Amino acid sequence: MTFLQLLVSRTLVAGFSDMAAQLDVLRGQQMYRHRRVLGEAQGREVYVGGRRLLNFCSNDYLGLAADERVGTAFKAGVDRWGAGSGASHLVCGHMAVHQELEEALADFTGRPRALLFSSGYAANLGAINALVGQGDHVFEDRLNHASLLDGGWLSRASFHWYRHCDADHLAAKLAANPGDRQLIVTDGTFSMDGDQCRLAEMTRVASAAGAWLMVDDAHGMGVHGSGGCGVVDPANYDTGQVPVLMGTLGKAFGTAGAFVAGDEVLIETLIQKARNYIYTTALPPAVAAASLASLCIAREEAWRREHLAGLISYFRAGAAAQGLALMESTTPIQPIVLGEPGSALAASTALEARGLLAGAIRPPTVPKGTSRLRITLTAGHTESDVAQLLSALADTLGEQEQAV
Repeated sequence: MTFLQLLVSRTLVAGFSDMAAQLDVLRGQQMYRHRRVLGEAQGREVYVGGRRLLNFCSNDYLGLAADERVGTAFKAGVDRWGAGSGASHLVCGHMAVHQELEEALADFTGRPRALLFSSGYAANLGAINALVGQGDHVFEDRLNHASLLDGGWLSRASFHWYRHCDADHLAAKLAANPGDRQLIVTDGTFSMDGDQCRLAEMTRVASAAGAWLMVDDAHGMGVHGSGGCGVVDPANYDTGQVPVLMGTLGKAFGTAGAFVAGDEVLIETLIQKARNYIYTTALPPAVAAASLASLCIAREEAWRREHLAGLISYFRAGAAAQGLALMESTTPIQPIVLGEPGSALAASTALEARGLLAGAIRPPTVPKGTSRLRITLTAGHTESDVAQLLSALADTLGEQEQAV
């Protein structure tokens, strides 16, 4: 072995030793993450580690991930279109079923055009980086999803925080940082707190500053608004007020992928400039076929949203009766903040021992000191399920208080 090879080898060993030490630190801080392996389909109950658990941590808000009709559409899509698209949309991977889904999503959101992406992360990075760059300004809510934050940082535009849902603070930031292009970016429904952006105030501030507004409605699409159209209801907000709307298909619609909806110029700009779109193999066509089916179900079966809203009210009333401190959320996301990572992990483990699955969310996903149980409700749950959850929470959190 030459001296150079020896030096490289030692450097690699030292590097991996450093990574191993960092992993040990995460374990010691109760911040290490583990994947659960599900043995059956996503749903109200999941099969994990040889046990069937009542599932309260899924984003399958309308209960469509394992819907037989969506599965049948997927199988028919494979029979007609094959398993994969074989290329990016701009090469030869854009199939008629992709086009049909884009047109259906445009109609669903009340916008002229929609553009498919392989994931919500890709859609957010692609859209932000296509719209702003060096010399521009991007303004983001403190609690935005990681993909929105990464999109802003990677764009090379000047990055500015504003306080969570604080339109006045945003207005001050916009005034202090003028420029030809100012892009405001916010979640519609915030994925960890479950609250919603104050959209009327946001559009007012954006209009006054002449800034663009981008809303990521990943957790609101299908759940809120007329026919499940989401937070950005086309009856109230047009493309002038909210030029950029992003939605995902892997949550309430139960499939996979994402899209950006807007006017003709926006979509054509993304086709030409969004690297995450240009250089990615198109979504499998069978997924597009399944998404068309789930989109139709979501629009037509209003009972799913009505039932879900009833469960949310039932849970919040029961939690209040127990003295549980909930956040200001009327969405399927109902967090219970416990403070430290160890407390959240202990509560999650105790619930699992009682047959319920609820995720322990820790930094950096949420701010330090706000580790929590992230309870999510779906249209697949029953009042009996929620009553069981409330009882288990009372026992689990009561035991934690006694132990302190």
